[in-house]
Amino acid sequence: QVQLGESGGGLVQAGGSLRLSCAASGRPFSRYGMGWFRQAPGKEREFVASIGWHGDNTYYADSVKGRFTISKDNAKNTVYLQMNNLKPEDTADYYCAAEVLGSGSVVAGPYDYWGQGIQVIVSS
Repeated sequence: QVQLGESGGGLVQAGGSLRLSCAASGRPFSRYGMGWFRQAPGKEREFVASIGWHGDNTYYADSVKGRFTISKDNAKNTVYLQMNNLKPEDTADYYCAAEVLGSGSVVAGPYDYWGQGIQVIVSS
């Protein structure tokens, strides 16, 4: 069993930056591909970014490409999502997810574990 906990969310003005963290406890973190998803009010959950368990492959939604960066620190059992040049449309609850030996899936189905989510609000 793996427990995931997100932190770093909050309120930021458009154009600002936030760094989300997702700390994992439980099984060896190095064996997990990690993903970030988000869900805005009234909308379905959508893919944001992912990284394979090797840490070599990263994937991004077109809407965040060039602004967001995902990274994984196996020594700290943590995955990060650096979000720059934030826009009001980035407002959502953000969730991290873990997939055993995952290659960085861009859909939610393959992920085995999910965090509780954290709110990000971008004001205009």
